[in-house]
Amino acid sequence: MMKTDPNDLIVVCGGGGFIGGHLVADLFRKGHKKIRVVDIKPFDEWYQFFPNAENLRLDLQDKDACETSSRDAVVVYNLAADMGGMGFIENNRALCMLSVLINTHLLMAVRKYRVGRFFYASSACVYAADKQAAERNTPLKEADAYPAMPEDGYGWEKLFSERMCRHFREDFGVQTRVARYHNVYGPHGTWTGGREKAPAAICRKVIEAKLSGRHEIEIWGTGHQTRSFMYIDDCLKGTQMILASDIDEPLNLGSDESVTINQLVDIVEKIAGIELRRNYDLSAPKGVNGRNSDNTLIMQRLGWAPSVRLRDGMEKTYRWIYDEMTSQRSFGAGAATSTT
Repeated sequence: MMKTDPNDLIVVCGGGGFIGGHLVADLFRKGHKKIRVVDIKPFDEWYQFFPNAENLRLDLQDKDACETSSRDAVVVYNLAADMGGMGFIENNRALCMLSVLINTHLLMAVRKYRVGRFFYASSACVYAADKQAAERNTPLKEADAYPAMPEDGYGWEKLFSERMCRHFREDFGVQTRVARYHNVYGPHGTWTGGREKAPAAICRKVIEAKLSGRHEIEIWGTGHQTRSFMYIDDCLKGTQMILASDIDEPLNLGSDESVTINQLVDIVEKIAGIELRRNYDLSAPKGVNGRNSDNTLIMQRLGWAPSVRLRDGMEKTYRWIYDEMTSQRSFGAGAATSTT
């Protein structure tokens, strides 16, 4: 197991985003003193900003930016990608594919500067579509990514980047670690604008209905499609365990608590103390019919399992989004509920 010193330089690429911001906060909590945070967004658009970090606004699709980011680092986390919920990735496949430049140029920089370890955030979207045709499908094992037929655009980029990590490790000795994230959610993330995922979008929709008095909600698809959702705290713990481990093949990192989208709406309605009329948009993007994480391998190898129940995590997420909406007077219709 790799151990880092508090004075080792850790780089979080995509640190202005949802998962990256939480990771930076957690690293500071654990006593790390030298953290470089890199993101393309203006500083005032970062989800969390830490003045005591070295904060860089750079476009990581650019090779020079990746070299600037990686120089002198002991660990590099690559959480940077142009992505969002299903509504975004189904309509922006080329943009999603361009994220391959980020991972490729970072791997080249990590090799050049002999960085100790590199973490790549992959996705459950790498899994073959025919394994996800049923609403109550068998949970996805790591081996189910092949024969390859991932989500078009975004999923192919993630799978290709996993292979890049593998071959940089095999050919050049770069120590790479890969996690396949399954629907991470929690506070301090996107909840409006079209890039949000189902948990945040449903919270927003329910809050809008409650505040406006229009007791109805739009859901993409039939509502019977199934997913699992992992709370951000569990994601952070698993990410750092995988980074420190000797496991060099991709690992699932997600909850195995499968729910339908209708059940997710049920949970948020109970949190809000309201019951809504549901309108189903069957023409909207809805992703695969069923996706759930098989956590057998990560449990066997690392002893990791999610600890936060969906109901508990959704309540924390709902409260944060409610506070954001009421403080900003953001009561517009926003984007429709999406799933990935």
